[in-house]
Amino acid sequence: MKLGILLCDDVRSELQIRHNNYPEMFSDILLNADPTLELVFYRVMDNQFPTSLSECDAYIGSGSKYSVYDDIPWIHHLAQFVRDLYQRQIPFVGVCFGHQMIAHALGGTVVQSENGWGVGLKTWSLVATKQWMQSDRKVEGKSTFSLAVSHQDQVVGLPDDTEILASSNFCPHAMIQLGQHFLGIQGHPEFTSSYSRDLMIARRGDIPTYVIEAAKASLDQYIDQAEVTQWMLEFIKLSISRVPN
Repeated sequence: MKLGILLCDDVRSELQIRHNNYPEMFSDILLNADPTLELVFYRVMDNQFPTSLSECDAYIGSGSKYSVYDDIPWIHHLAQFVRDLYQRQIPFVGVCFGHQMIAHALGGTVVQSENGWGVGLKTWSLVATKQWMQSDRKVEGKSTFSLAVSHQDQVVGLPDDTEILASSNFCPHAMIQLGQHFLGIQGHPEFTSSYSRDLMIARRGDIPTYVIEAAKASLDQYIDQAEVTQWMLEFIKLSISRVPN
């Protein structure tokens, strides 16, 4: 299976020495889950897009320091690309910014949340259980899952044909599914605890100190990186199997 990873940002340069960049982060989690995957990276923030929608079997959209409503040419291009993928029923999984882009591109609403910064580890309750969540014994029967987060924006208005899969008081639309081919996840399965800690410290001029201190304490808990990565891949595989011949 050939996956296109749409890169919407770089890891801050001072953090790359210890944590690498997003291609390495996504490669680590995806190839650990399935070593047979072929990964292709597109720096869409530099306006490097696939030459055709069918260049890959499916796509994953990364996080970003930008907002999906920023008036920047590559963001407008990405929104149209996402709409085209949806129209063609090509599987797409959005992570953080990518999750928000699904809503933004398809008629929903994304704003800077009145709940403030989400950093550290967040836990969400599953409100729906899907076939692709039951493919591995590690995830069967789970009612909650936890991932590292780093965001101010949130999806507050949902497009048509959207189902909420996971929710919390802080982030009601934490995981969403549109149709059979689009999945959005507000959390970051590619983030480790150590990267999450270093990133929030690097942003301490923007994030209140009390928020950072509480978030640091949350990172002692288990992160469901492997489990959520498995969900993503099983969702994509099932979506591909549903594409009309």
